[in-house]
Amino acid sequence: MDSRRFDRRGRRLPKAIKIVVAGGFGAGKTTLVGAVSETKPLRTEELLTDKSVGVDDVAGVEAKATTTVAMDFGRITIKDEFVLYLFGTPGQERFWFMWDEISLGTLGAVVLADTRRLADCFPAVDYFERRGTPFIVAVNCFDGARRFELDEVEMALNLGEHVPIVLCDARDKESCKNVLVTLVQHAMKTRKQKRPVKV
Repeated sequence: MDSRRFDRRGRRLPKAIKIVVAGGFGAGKTTLVGAVSETKPLRTEELLTDKSVGVDDVAGVEAKATTTVAMDFGRITIKDEFVLYLFGTPGQERFWFMWDEISLGTLGAVVLADTRRLADCFPAVDYFERRGTPFIVAVNCFDGARRFELDEVEMALNLGEHVPIVLCDARDKESCKNVLVTLVQHAMKTRKQKRPVKV
């Protein structure tokens, strides 16, 4: 049976693939989605105001002036065969209740890590581990931030060898593409290993 979808004119429609970009407050999720999206990304950013004092911890990201309050959304078409839909999650704890809806039906996730606030990506790592969602960790290399070896990050996050870790610059399109390719390859490999063996 042919599972491909076609439009009204008989043209084959690209296969949709959903990817989630998660991580801590200020890790660069909005920037990554915007850098790689072929369309103007949908953003739900609001200005940080004095009402967030004592609620949002800005230590290490003091220059941050806005925050995502729902999600970011972008799209990438690959050779008219696949369309990647990118959903960036909000980073603050008060918005985590939305993660279940945002993550529904995802192929896999990118957990964006900021070495200035590495502990902030623990909730995202835990979230995807508990749900059995394939994910990778992308370490966003901020200007002026201390650099660490990937095995140091792996040890600090207590990740197993099965979770790929890559360095990236969330502002750079090619760097972001590499992150997404790594995730898709990892997710496909993971799903293949989980498939029951036919006898």
